[in-house]
Amino acid sequence: MAYGKAIRAAAWSAVALGAAAPLVRRRLRVRPSAVVAAAAGAPVALTFVMPRSRVRDVAVCTLQMWAYFAAYEIPADDPDRLRSRVRIDYPVRSDTVIGGGRIPTVRLQQALHRDGRFAWWEKVLSWSHWVWFAVPHTAAAYVLLRRPEQFPRAAARIYATFDLGAVVYWAVPTAPPWFAAEAGRIDFGDGPPLRRLMREYGEGLWGDRWPQLYDALGGNPLAAMPSLHFGTSVAAAQVLRDTGPVAGAVGWTYALTLGFALVYLGEHYVTDLVAGASLAEGVRRATPHVSGPLARVSDAIGRHAARARAAHARERLRRAPAGTP
Repeated sequence: MAYGKAIRAAAWSAVALGAAAPLVRRRLRVRPSAVVAAAAGAPVALTFVMPRSRVRDVAVCTLQMWAYFAAYEIPADDPDRLRSRVRIDYPVRSDTVIGGGRIPTVRLQQALHRDGRFAWWEKVLSWSHWVWFAVPHTAAAYVLLRRPEQFPRAAARIYATFDLGAVVYWAVPTAPPWFAAEAGRIDFGDGPPLRRLMREYGEGLWGDRWPQLYDALGGNPLAAMPSLHFGTSVAAAQVLRDTGPVAGAVGWTYALTLGFALVYLGEHYVTDLVAGASLAEGVRRATPHVSGPLARVSDAIGRHAARARAAHARERLRRAPAGTP
């Protein structure tokens, strides 16, 4: 088999394997390390068969997030083992200090929530949580369309925040406030207990469809530290700010609204938010220092990919009948 054709076939096989591995991992009992390796290799493999374009940029980011979701969900494949490893108490202790003797979520809910009723602003907070699934990617798409020269670095910052957070989820699985409350590990004082308000509002709004929606988006309920909801929203706000003040203001308004929502609704501790924001800021600060080595690696991959595509094009031209345009 000719060089170009062989490379192209291998690359497409790697893309297909990376896309399929997360789907069949339970049925075929594939080792987690093999699933993550296959999924993580797919975005790189795609560059060998597609030249740089907006379509390829979107496809690469999509495959990268597919790999992230696999890494995010795999620990929850064995719920008993995950529960045996989960940390519950350390964020309770740190948030108790932050809240002056009681965690901020309890203080906020007891002060602001009226049992059995959801004010309009509580509905806004719930929706700010639900739309997060699109926000970091929408920010990346905005940069791609409006400031394409900034896209490689912006996308790297957003998706590196996702990936590094997933590493912590594997190493230190940590429970959110609603889980700790259900486990009896949070002091409510004399007031009502902490409630998972987003779920209560979702059940009332979506009815019988809520369990399916939650199962589709929930994935791993014991992955609270750091808060990637907040961390990736901060990363998105940072890259939007680099494109202009208006986009930056929109990004930061959303990030701060979401941050308050995550604590108030019982989804995250303040400690989780601090860790998520610190992760995003750490990635931002590290980018200038690692961009050189990463650019050299990317250039090397790009050169090999370009040679493979050129070889494939020459082979197609040689096989074409004489006179074919």
